[in-house]
Amino acid sequence: MAPHSSFGLLPQEDGCGEHTPFKVQQIGRRSGNAESCASLLISEMRSAPRQLSREQSIREAVILVFCDPLADGCFLLQHLSAKEWGRLLDWLDISGLALYFLERMMELRLCHLLPPDVVDRLQQSLIDNSRRTSGMIAESVDIQRAFQEARLSYAVLKGFSLSPSSVPRMELRHQFDLDFLIAEKSALAAQQILEHRGYRLYAISGGTWEFKINETPGVSLKDIYKDLPGRSVELHVESYGAGELSMLERTETRDFHGISMPVLSSVDQFLGQGLHVYKDICSEFSRAAHLLEFRRHVLARYDDMGFWEELRSAAQANPRASLGLGVATQLIAHVMGDFAPEEFMGWTVRRLPSSVLSWIEMYGHRVVFKTFPGNKLYLLLQKELEFAGIPAKRSLGRVLLPFRIPPPVVRASANEKLSLRLRRYRLQLTQILSRSRFHVVEGIRYAWESRRWQHMNRGV
Repeated sequence: MAPHSSFGLLPQEDGCGEHTPFKVQQIGRRSGNAESCASLLISEMRSAPRQLSREQSIREAVILVFCDPLADGCFLLQHLSAKEWGRLLDWLDISGLALYFLERMMELRLCHLLPPDVVDRLQQSLIDNSRRTSGMIAESVDIQRAFQEARLSYAVLKGFSLSPSSVPRMELRHQFDLDFLIAEKSALAAQQILEHRGYRLYAISGGTWEFKINETPGVSLKDIYKDLPGRSVELHVESYGAGELSMLERTETRDFHGISMPVLSSVDQFLGQGLHVYKDICSEFSRAAHLLEFRRHVLARYDDMGFWEELRSAAQANPRASLGLGVATQLIAHVMGDFAPEEFMGWTVRRLPSSVLSWIEMYGHRVVFKTFPGNKLYLLLQKELEFAGIPAKRSLGRVLLPFRIPPPVVRASANEKLSLRLRRYRLQLTQILSRSRFHVVEGIRYAWESRRWQHMNRGV
């Protein structure tokens, strides 16, 4: 695996050689002359990403800790103030990287670079999350036993199915809910099982049914690792057309805490994980932990040529798959350095339109290191992907100026106390005001960046 590189825009040698950015090589080879290569380099310099802010550089230092060999940039962590550590810890929690970061620093024996109170804070979060993970495992096992007794057709998605390829130890991963792929014929029976356990149907969005139990309004960030009584389950109802194969007909099983747990086939799981990362990138906020987990999965399969051939065969009928996997892979490589085998890169990253590569070079760091609730820069990527034949799921107008009120953060319950109702109302009002401000501020920022993007790409 190559070490981290800054992906500089100027080549390290004359012509379009092996050190030249891929897009330059592509056009230089196509045109057969140096003028096209030079012209593109000028264009790249115009669209160069802005220099990282101090906060973004600090977050980059965290990401670089996961590179091998270790990149020099990670040693910036030695020089942070207490205030900067406070902000960084918040980002680590929200991004899902906090416990992965602690584990990596311990593995490298670099915990001496961290203030003792930061190490104590991360270790306490690990203790809490270990208990929380044990609770979620027990809940998942009980639900699956009920599914199996009722002979339902299902498979575990994401979460516990990601170990060990993407997640070395489950207690290092912070997950919010339990996800199951369920056959359409089994969906109602699964709903009844969950409701019998005390869950209630919270929302239906497309083929996703969301269930919650013991909802607690206003859980603070410092409590996200604790094993609170609240739980969330998502049923992803599988529907497929004539001639399509059901993923549930090719599942694999794993031993999981006393049960035989069905999971997606290795190819279906990789494809689903990669497209989930791509979906995150094409949204307002994505968790950086998902990028790291996907990178680990690629590295785990690096030398498995049979797997890459099977994956390509499975994905070739879906143009969204090759482009989506390419976007996810190139964004990770842009931040952390090359990591994927050519057998995978050839039909994913190598087929990305030049405008998509430019977007990653220009906005990649801002997307990976953004603060919740994120931004709308992904809309520029969405427009470029539309030119490549990948239609957007929602129109630009609906995304920029949504007229729907956000769904309730916590729904009313029977015999609800007045104090709890007031907390719910206050939380919902805060949510509405926060989202309104976000859409106004980020809408204006998007309009500015859209003009800048068009100017940068004019004549390319």
